[in-house]
Amino acid sequence: MVRAIRGAIQVDANDRDAVISGTTELVSAIMERNDLTPDDVISVLFTATPDLTAEFPALAARKLGFHEVPLICCTEIDVPGALPRVVRLMAHIETDRPRSEMQHVYLRGAVALRQDIAQ
Repeated sequence: MVRAIRGAIQVDANDRDAVISGTTELVSAIMERNDLTPDDVISVLFTATPDLTAEFPALAARKLGFHEVPLICCTEIDVPGALPRVVRLMAHIETDRPRSEMQHVYLRGAVALRQDIAQ
């Protein structure tokens, strides 16, 4: 079956290291909590708030071994009052596990975005 897993993290600053380390933390947590390998991943969509321009979040996934996984980065809609410096992702995966067992991961300040599903 194909499933989608969501996640987000608020990073400390608009600099390359903060974007890469925050995205690495997010992707690693999603992979670990859902017992996944890059071979289980079909594709990943990354978004970043408009205030994050220092680096592409997908670079962190490439560094984690996502060499053959299609990745794309987009800028989120600039909504007034939105939480700043947030990287989000939606990963499409292949799994036999039911949707109810998928663990969505929201880290740091991004927990406030989806307290209903954040684990």
